[in-house]
Amino acid sequence: MRTLKQFVLFLTVISFTTLTSCSTDDDGGGEGAAASGTLTAQVDGKSFKSLEISSSATVANGGQNLIIIATNSDGNAFSFTILGYSGIGTYAIGGGANIFNSASYSETNVNLSNPTASTTEIWQAPYDDIEAGSITISEETETKVIGTFSFQCKNVNGDNSIKNINEGAFNLNKQTT
Repeated sequence: MRTLKQFVLFLTVISFTTLTSCSTDDDGGGEGAAASGTLTAQVDGKSFKSLEISSSATVANGGQNLIIIATNSDGNAFSFTILGYSGIGTYAIGGGANIFNSASYSETNVNLSNPTASTTEIWQAPYDDIEAGSITISEETETKVIGTFSFQCKNVNGDNSIKNINEGAFNLNKQTT
């Protein structure tokens, strides 16, 4: 009887180990580390975290487009547009036929003593004909869109500076229009 108990325990441990070591990816990549309702990233090595109240993912045009907007309390924001959206997968930002998929990062400096003198700088991708990065959707439900991103963007209407966006992740509430 003791041998049977040991065999059942051994079989249970092996089954548990086998089942928990398997994973599915569906070409969606990892989910990232963003808390529910937020978008996080490293902007030239500085941390960005959006506010839940001002962050969302909208699936529009009969499910063919994905628009993500996320802002923080410092007046900084991310915006993504994917045309030809089809759910879970990786979408190139720029490069060839993907020129219509775009991403941007903006910084607004509010001048409290003279609000009309406030400035907004926008870094956009793509800024030429090569691929500037990608956005990966790893999960989409009726209420959430979850994924990761990284890209390089340029301030084309300002000083032409480049910003590197890394370790981007989002776990956003989903709207459908």
